[in-house]
Amino acid sequence: MIRGSYHFARPDTTTGAVQANYFVDHGGGWSRDGRTLPGALDIEYNPYGATCYGLSQASMRSWIASFVNQYYARTGRWATIYTTTDWWSTCTGNTSQFAANNPLWIARYSSSVGALPAGWGTYSFWQWSSSGVFPGDQNVWNGTLDRLRVLACNGSC
Repeated sequence: MIRGSYHFARPDTTTGAVQANYFVDHGGGWSRDGRTLPGALDIEYNPYGATCYGLSQASMRSWIASFVNQYYARTGRWATIYTTTDWWSTCTGNTSQFAANNPLWIARYSSSVGALPAGWGTYSFWQWSSSGVFPGDQNVWNGTLDRLRVLACNGSC
């Protein structure tokens, strides 16, 4: 079974680097075992208050960069970014700065994935519903099993 972990971001509490370190130290790391996906940064609507956690778009981009750069420094992998296009546009100014390195896990409860955040020409995972055949959220990988193995192995397992 290929599996992974995710970190629900709280940009209003500590820096991205502090949260990346906590994530890696508590089960969110990556190993070259062919079964572990790179960790995912779940960065989306704030269920506790202000949509963008009280940060400006520039500050949010800096926070995300702090997280993904520290995750990379600790694991040698770029974190997958889980978000919605609407939140990304609102809270980061629809930046494309993370698209080159970070796989995208897009959340959109619909019959189609719709528009993606800037820079990402495709997505790796799509969360298309909050309920269905399996317990909880329903997600799909955008590709073949062989390509999923490539993501888990970083191309060298």
